[in-house]
Amino acid sequence: MPAVTVDDLTALPRTERVAAEAGHARQVISVTDAPQGFEGEGFPVRRAFAGVASELLDPFIHMDQMGEVEYAPGEPKGTPWHPHRGFETVTYIIDGEFIHQDSHGGGGRITDGDTQWMTAGSGLLHIETPPEELVMSGGLFHGLQLWVNLPSEAKWSAPRYQDLRAGGVTLLASPDGGSLLRVIAGDLSGHTGPGSTHTPMTMIHATVSAGAELTLPWRADFNALAYVLSGQGSAGPTRAPVRTGQLAVFGPGRSLTLAADAAQESRSPQLEVVLLGGKPIREPVAWMGPFVMNTKAELLQAYEDFQAGRLGQVPADGIQPFRA
Repeated sequence: MPAVTVDDLTALPRTERVAAEAGHARQVISVTDAPQGFEGEGFPVRRAFAGVASELLDPFIHMDQMGEVEYAPGEPKGTPWHPHRGFETVTYIIDGEFIHQDSHGGGGRITDGDTQWMTAGSGLLHIETPPEELVMSGGLFHGLQLWVNLPSEAKWSAPRYQDLRAGGVTLLASPDGGSLLRVIAGDLSGHTGPGSTHTPMTMIHATVSAGAELTLPWRADFNALAYVLSGQGSAGPTRAPVRTGQLAVFGPGRSLTLAADAAQESRSPQLEVVLLGGKPIREPVAWMGPFVMNTKAELLQAYEDFQAGRLGQVPADGIQPFRA
């Protein structure tokens, strides 16, 4: 799992040491398993938020862990052109490579540690697909796609695209040097990630060394989620067990704690976790397929606009999924 790594954690800025104050630590209120399925043209995913109440996820709507899968030549798959309206998609590639293009002019190629942040807003079409060379060669593919809701006034904003390169991610170490923190969006101990968000939020990819414990300050007005990409450990002050493909939801408080078991599997020598926190929007959510709106009438309008071509057209030079 390369993403962004460093040879010497001691050379990085440190997060603040969190005092063990009674009542400030966030308790784990649930741990759920992410069921496996398929997306787009058939690439395997884990549905990270399945079975979790929407009010605990707000402002987040949906998240897929894509892979981790070792493709044979000819097997890599993506998605065809499809519409979105009313939210933001965040695609974070850990291993492998993806190409994105949208009808509003955004797009590019992302690989190990890169992130594409697409604000669909009032609506667009886009495609995500592996490049021809990856389809031909096969190889390892692993990533995440997160959907972040937009408040009602921002659902009609103009689409926007951010290309966040791995080299721009803010890198921090825990106070004891046992954890590497990649801040993709939001603020942690006064250090800010490169992602610009409509809804106040934090997104961090943490690598916790075997046997290490990580305690981070966390905004009291944010929710707190921890999704385990790989490895095994525990979450919260009562050390609720967590492992690959599980989501821990934390209750209120000002800090959160994770710990990696001292004994890890050889293929997952550390605990790899994505931490998410955001300020709840607390508005009605009407969600169907690729549209996230506030009312059923707005959903029907989105489908009508898509069918009428008002969400954009595939560009004349639009990329298409490559078939080996």
